[in-house]
Amino acid sequence: MDKQDKIGKADKDKLGKADKKALKAEKAKVSRTLDYVAKTTGVTEGADSEYSELEHRLELAAESSGKLSAVWRPSIDSLLKFRPGMRLTDVDGASRPGFEGTKDDAERFIELSSHQIAFYQELLYANGVDGGKRRMLLVLQGMDASGKGGIVRHVFRQGNPMGISYHGFGKPTDEEKSHDYLWRIRRELPQNGWIKVFDRSHYEDIVMPHVYGTYPEHVWRARYDEINEFENSLIDDGCSIIKIFLVVSRDCQKKHFIGRLDDPHKYWKFDPSDLDARARWDEYMDAWQEVFEKTSTRRAPWYLVPADHRWYSRAVVSELLRVGLRDMGLNWPPAHFDMAEARRRLEEEA
Repeated sequence: MDKQDKIGKADKDKLGKADKKALKAEKAKVSRTLDYVAKTTGVTEGADSEYSELEHRLELAAESSGKLSAVWRPSIDSLLKFRPGMRLTDVDGASRPGFEGTKDDAERFIELSSHQIAFYQELLYANGVDGGKRRMLLVLQGMDASGKGGIVRHVFRQGNPMGISYHGFGKPTDEEKSHDYLWRIRRELPQNGWIKVFDRSHYEDIVMPHVYGTYPEHVWRARYDEINEFENSLIDDGCSIIKIFLVVSRDCQKKHFIGRLDDPHKYWKFDPSDLDARARWDEYMDAWQEVFEKTSTRRAPWYLVPADHRWYSRAVVSELLRVGLRDMGLNWPPAHFDMAEARRRLEEEA
């Protein structure tokens, strides 16, 4: 267990004997829950699960997914979903709300959850091949060095590349500038049956002009309603949307920046413009606060996820993605061909 996993000595001193006992019990409960999920689903880390019947697979996946969600107390929705009165600057990037387990527990959670994500991803993809329109868009936002890239590698570790796509949005190209700001977004939307991950997104087209004044205020302010309408139209057309802002503290960001400067293998990750954005930290916080207030809707809410501990933020995203896929309520597509005839032709080959 590393130092970040432990409660600080000062905090421990404040805990009474009963509190320490309760905390120890909660940590043990997380570990027992993960043991139960691994046992009941037949999942061992690093191995594939095999199930016999389609309906049994669906029931088992839903049951184990529910058990995995039980390690969060209370739920992610009640803890991290943006709500009126919530302030971005009040979110402690080093906090780990709702998860009483250790870093090792979080890694086990991600491993088990990723098996479930792979199962539901295959189900989603199968429905897309069958003509279904369900799909998912995962929007990742956050200040530089908040861990957006690592999220994708860890959460989708068991996924099938056929059905998952990633796109990072940078400064608009000349071609993109010649079109409406949503043009480049529409080009990258998920196909039917696919999961698409956006590293940055259309929200940059509000935040950047808000901070730097590159467009008149009436132009970028109009985009709040335009984006809400855009996302509603996507949802109406079968696309689920999960929007996550990774909250990293300034101290943690500084540590990651220095780490990049100290490691020749990470020079490519550093850009001096990152320091310009850091110098405007408070302006960025104000701009993002307004984004959440204007665009966190019932159908497409924002989640503000503490991200100083990468293992924690990855576990949260894994939870949100798995539950989002599960709640699509999909079933395996039926055969649209003559099963007996196909079997007969295969048997006649012998």
